[in-house]
Amino acid sequence: MPRSGRPKDLAAVISATDRPTAVLGHSSGAVLAYFAAGEGVPVRHLFLSEPPFSFADDRAAAALPARLQAMVDAGRAADAVTTFQIEAVGLPEQMVEQMRQTPMFAQLVPLAQSVVHDATLPRPSQNMLAVTSPITILLGDETFPILSRSCEQLDEALPGAELVRVPESKHHSIDAAATTRVITARLA
Repeated sequence: MPRSGRPKDLAAVISATDRPTAVLGHSSGAVLAYFAAGEGVPVRHLFLSEPPFSFADDRAAAALPARLQAMVDAGRAADAVTTFQIEAVGLPEQMVEQMRQTPMFAQLVPLAQSVVHDATLPRPSQNMLAVTSPITILLGDETFPILSRSCEQLDEALPGAELVRVPESKHHSIDAAATTRVITARLA
């Protein structure tokens, strides 16, 4: 995206504050916050909570979105959801099979098209890797294996970043009080 097309919503919010601003993004919101900073949106400090980046170079990962789309197109939405949970998220097959037996699974099936998009995890761009603002990567407990790997690999790719484990945040959800303590301590 050219500089003139930088993420305008976040830029407008930051501009309205009229001072350096810290930004917290969770999951895909963390990717968007990081992307915005890479595109020149001025941020004082980035807090990236469990960003779903991919650092994989294998062909299976690259082919997964097309395979999932083929399942959705063939009317096999449930198979697309379970395949995504096993291959992309990294959940054990037994756990996914148990999930299929729950009412929650019936709510996931209509969202099968979204797993195609979720399987297309981005890699941090060169612009993102060049961000000079402080970056704190937040990782909760008992989260999805792919998110743990993403946070750890992002931390390795960014020598100046800080990886902070927030044990109170569980299952890819933010614990507001604990996260606020982490952010407050770093902005003090």
